[in-house]
Amino acid sequence: MIETKRLARINELAKIAKERELTPEELAERDVLRKEYLAAFRANFKKQLDNIEIVD
Repeated sequence: MIETKRLARINELAKIAKERELTPEELAERDVLRKEYLAAFRANFKKQLDNIEIVD
């Protein structure tokens, strides 16, 4: 799972984006953090799906 401080940073950047336009550095950081978050989400979701057993 993604670290709590990284998730907090994603939320912080989202809040900043609502108030003003993000700088190129902030945009790059946001993109990296989003990719990390999505990779972790997909990995966890795949684990859940792998643990499902279908019984007829």
